[in-house]
Amino acid sequence: MNAGESQRRPWIVGVSGASGTPYAAAVLRGLLDAGESVDLVVSRASRLTLLDETGIAFRDAHWRDDLRQWLGRGADGKPGVFEDVRVDDVRHWAAGDLAAGPSSGSYPAKGMLIVPASTACVAGVALGLSKDLLQRAASVTLKERRPLVVSVRETPLNGQTLRHLVTLDDAGATVLPASPAFYAGATHIQDLVDFVAGRVLDAAGVEHGLYRRWRGELGGGARTA
Repeated sequence: MNAGESQRRPWIVGVSGASGTPYAAAVLRGLLDAGESVDLVVSRASRLTLLDETGIAFRDAHWRDDLRQWLGRGADGKPGVFEDVRVDDVRHWAAGDLAAGPSSGSYPAKGMLIVPASTACVAGVALGLSKDLLQRAASVTLKERRPLVVSVRETPLNGQTLRHLVTLDDAGATVLPASPAFYAGATHIQDLVDFVAGRVLDAAGVEHGLYRRWRGELGGGARTA
């Protein structure tokens, strides 16, 4: 292991099967723009969602090319919106690889962001099921007292899921619903996606410029003619 590898401390990004793959793409771009290292876990269910929402088949053997294509797309599905997305410091781990680095507490990581988080993923993490690498990495993050941000994307929420979310909050996770706001002056779907991604990065303490922050002045988000 070289010196760079020994000093590498990535954010683990887990993408579960909920609708909302543009949120994950925006978070990944934000982390990479901030110079952060990323370990990526894409669940089996999320690959079906990604294929449905973008037409991109995320393949283990070609993950780097597929990731570049995914991160280049805008939230409206238009390809090539984001150019020259560098994925050099992204490491991909297969969701079924329970011997992967993030499965151990001794693996150096800053924390984990689950974007989007399905209700099944929320339940698995809250119950400590560790049925795949995404859930196992989240359990490790909690037991090591590292930051865990869970961006749940579902509506409505039933009582069982709400109890699971309270369990995660009690365990130290930040529960962050994928709930866009409009005070930032959104004029495009990408603005709404970037707001949620920005709030996820805020919770992780990662600097970004994804949305206009509230400054205490009314009307700042109004559209101008």
